[in-house]
Amino acid sequence: MTGPPRAQSRGPATAFLFSLERFGMKFGLASMGSLCDALGYPERTFSSIHVAGTNGKGSVTAMLDAALRAAGHRSARYTSPHLERLEERFVIDGREVEPAALEASAARVREAIEQMLADGRLAALPTFFECTTAVAFDLFRDARVDVAVLEVGLGGRLDATNVVMPIATAIVSIDFDHQAQLGDTLESIAFEKAGIIKPGVPCVIGAMPAPAMDVIARVAAERGAPLVRAGDDPDLAARVAALPLSLAGAHQRANAAVALRLLEVIDADARHAIRVNRGAREAGLATAIWPGRLETIEWRGRPVLLDAAHNPAGARALASYLASAAPAGVTLVFGAMQDKAIGAMLRELASVTRRLICTTAPTPRAAAAADLAAAAAAGGLTAEVVEDPMAALERARTTADMLVVAGSIFLIGAVRERLRRGSLS
Repeated sequence: MTGPPRAQSRGPATAFLFSLERFGMKFGLASMGSLCDALGYPERTFSSIHVAGTNGKGSVTAMLDAALRAAGHRSARYTSPHLERLEERFVIDGREVEPAALEASAARVREAIEQMLADGRLAALPTFFECTTAVAFDLFRDARVDVAVLEVGLGGRLDATNVVMPIATAIVSIDFDHQAQLGDTLESIAFEKAGIIKPGVPCVIGAMPAPAMDVIARVAAERGAPLVRAGDDPDLAARVAALPLSLAGAHQRANAAVALRLLEVIDADARHAIRVNRGAREAGLATAIWPGRLETIEWRGRPVLLDAAHNPAGARALASYLASAAPAGVTLVFGAMQDKAIGAMLRELASVTRRLICTTAPTPRAAAAADLAAAAAAGGLTAEVVEDPMAALERARTTADMLVVAGSIFLIGAVRERLRRGSLS
């Protein structure tokens, strides 16, 4: 998946990666397999943990990585999309990779691609996400990591990350999103995400609708993969409720349950050397950092809450949090992509929104602010239109309400960068 455009300085190899964004998405593992082959199969040099899900997979990835580091392992994580910088996707020992290391790895990947195109092993250029995934594998091999937590980009079965043979997998949640790619039923979405399940490899699953659960259980049984249910375990829920979490929101308790159970499964598996004791597991839940998810940044003397909710389920979780955090209602700056369920998202947020300002996220895929306002009006909501996101936030600042920005990771990334600089320029 891609990320918000950034006017940052890039080396030629990193610029080459971004040039591939124009080709969009492509599903299938053939190109990824060829890339791994040409690079000497870097993904086989470390243990991996593979995490899928409609929502929550990034939070779970962050919790797992923090716990693995607390246990003393040289851990890495690969996530997408990024908020502000491409380097955010590649984290080793809790730190983003340095631009020079990223450029060097991107150069190796580019060289491999050019050689494969020349000798006919590749018929066309790989996608941006395929290349960043190859870069992640290369970076992690070069850093000699023990274990990497890999977040699925989209779906699972045909996602570029699905070339790994992990020590454990997780499917955090199933809900509606990306229907054009994954299908328009919960069963079809579950089938795509269940594609990460590997023979004999344990899979931990969170709470999800019964139709999705049935599909995942069938795939796990067919592949002889132990299925561990974290979403309907009252004892686990009680344990998580008693633990401090660094990530805000009631929905993070459900994510933490998946992470905790997965860490327990990994610790108990004698087939590998990744031990994670109880103290490290709990430390991971208490220290994980995942920016742009119910994150508050002070700006001009006012707190601004940023949340990357970008589908109806995410909007529902945000609304649940705001119902208690701001019972009087909020002023919401909202921007979304054209292919999202915009009306459904706005309906979820309507009960907690006193004033709605629609804006246009800085990416070609964004829905125009006027179109968002029209969707709001169709649902009985009145919205202002302010095209520029920071101008929209400036308008929102004239109210006494809590300020919230949500609807798209692209919007959150752009606004977050400006807020952290403390500038409207």
